[in-house]
Amino acid sequence: MVEDNIKRELGYKTVEDSKVERYKVMMHEDINGYGRLFGGNLMLMIDEAAGIVATRHCAHTVTTAAVDNLQFKKPAFLMDIVVIEAYLTYVGRTSMEVRVDTYVEDRKTGLRHVINRAYLTEVCLDDNEKPITIPYGLKIETECQKAEWEGALKRIDMRKKRRAEGF
Repeated sequence: MVEDNIKRELGYKTVEDSKVERYKVMMHEDINGYGRLFGGNLMLMIDEAAGIVATRHCAHTVTTAAVDNLQFKKPAFLMDIVVIEAYLTYVGRTSMEVRVDTYVEDRKTGLRHVINRAYLTEVCLDDNEKPITIPYGLKIETECQKAEWEGALKRIDMRKKRRAEGF
């Protein structure tokens, strides 16, 4: 199990405790002039899902601090069923990383095809909108969760390097 050395007021929660799965049928207002899901609308859905996961974990207000690896792999079209799965991969002192996978679900087979994957950093805020220590740590229970945690550490390091280089 991956351990953190931060004093946690309220103990630990699991990845499953805050996981979110959302469904949306693509309607005309979601579609751009080319007949595909408008990227900005997908970004909104991703940001909302990540915010819900982070809020459920820390029980405080959160704000999005960074979005990593937002790649559009396939389009979604009018009347497609879009599925968003979001869950925690890492919890630090004041910030959390949330992985958000977006799929189009085939109406006939139920198979899901990845259209997007993103990692978002969410910061826990107090009532004055200042970062505070997250009261719950993240209990890592599986090898996949451990690999996600370790991947998050690499992404954090890459973000620090990019910031130092002015990006």
